[in-house]
Amino acid sequence: MPPVLEYQNVTKEYRAAWRRPMVRALEEFSLTVDRGEIFGFLGPNGAGKTTAMHLALGFTRPTRGRGRMLGARFGNPKTRRRVGFVAENVALYHRPTRKLVRFYGALNGLRDPQLASATREVLETMELSEAADRNAGKLSRGMLQRVALAQALVNDPDLLLLDEPTSALDPLGRVAVRELLQRFRAAGKTVFLSSHLLSEIETVCDRVAIIHRGRLRRLGRTHELLESAEQVEIVARRIQAHAFAGTTAVDGLVRFVVPVRQQRAAIERVWSSGGELIRVNPLRRSLEDIFLEIVGEKPGGGEA
Repeated sequence: MPPVLEYQNVTKEYRAAWRRPMVRALEEFSLTVDRGEIFGFLGPNGAGKTTAMHLALGFTRPTRGRGRMLGARFGNPKTRRRVGFVAENVALYHRPTRKLVRFYGALNGLRDPQLASATREVLETMELSEAADRNAGKLSRGMLQRVALAQALVNDPDLLLLDEPTSALDPLGRVAVRELLQRFRAAGKTVFLSSHLLSEIETVCDRVAIIHRGRLRRLGRTHELLESAEQVEIVARRIQAHAFAGTTAVDGLVRFVVPVRQQRAAIERVWSSGGELIRVNPLRRSLEDIFLEIVGEKPGGGEA
């Protein structure tokens, strides 16, 4: 089955201001997103994430390279009707919420009675029924984010492009969106998700790509990226807490990390000292650790 989203050696350059040098937002960028997956797209500010989304939607054109979305070239008008999009900075017309969602549904080719039914359902899904007659321009930022998600879902799209979709939501709202995306995936549809909330990406995404300075730096299945191939964590009991470097002891269990090449020797030391081995697992890292490693910054803000 062909990819839902495909970038082929895409380079995008633009001029920031008159007579200023060219800025390269993407450089030889290649990536494929498959049907039925939630794909996490990560990178620091200015890495090129939003540019990549705008290229797929046809808001701008690549300087070099090409791409396809849902089998058609980037920017194909008919293809866009099968896509839902939420921009990072939500800006919607000042109209009652119900009429606003109907408006976006009509732009995607929906007509009554299907339009009325789809509008009602998506307002219920996003818990906006009570705000259906309120002007969207007077809603809170969190409620406005829900309206943005509603307009992206009203046409029952095959592909969702989401740029920071939960940034303004409270924890309950984020859980609701996470469950919504999982149902979307279960229906065989695809989500391309950009977010700075790395814990959300880590929880919900099947695969993750990290982009930095316009180039793809890391790509893989989420669980594979998080499990280190170079270090293992060993948990034992009935050994001295200072027996190994970097140990932590909680409730009689001693944890320490060693390189894979030293795994066997460490296990034998545990046994020879009369200790009991509880478990040995690849060291699980957080997505934040990997992200900071790639962009070259420590949590304190200094260079790594």
